[in-house]
Amino acid sequence: MMISEVSEKYGLTADTLRYYERIGLIPRVHRNGSGIRDYTEQDCRWVEFVKCMRGAGLPIEALIEYVSLFQQGEETVEARLALLTEQRDQLVARIQEMQRTLERLNVKIERYDQIILPVEKELAVQG
Repeated sequence: MMISEVSEKYGLTADTLRYYERIGLIPRVHRNGSGIRDYTEQDCRWVEFVKCMRGAGLPIEALIEYVSLFQQGEETVEARLALLTEQRDQLVARIQEMQRTLERLNVKIERYDQIILPVEKELAVQG
């Protein structure tokens, strides 16, 4: 797949895809005989993985480290697992914090609907 197709498929610009490759966020993309990026299914799986992880808020540095460890081979399996576990635990903590924030917003909205809107309506009637 050409970079334009991958860009469209994953909603990332071609510049972003090149940047991800340059900084090691995704492994080096396969090239055709003319040296043009020709994304394989494996390359696309890396793009999808990184997009998903970034969407969840995982830091670029952690993902670069993961890719680097992956490229070093089987002897890094434990280190990769530890990295992923640590990132999962941090994500769980962020989700819990976001859930508390959502609950607080819901309470505020409920109070607004129950208290402020009736007062505003009364003021409008009096005006």
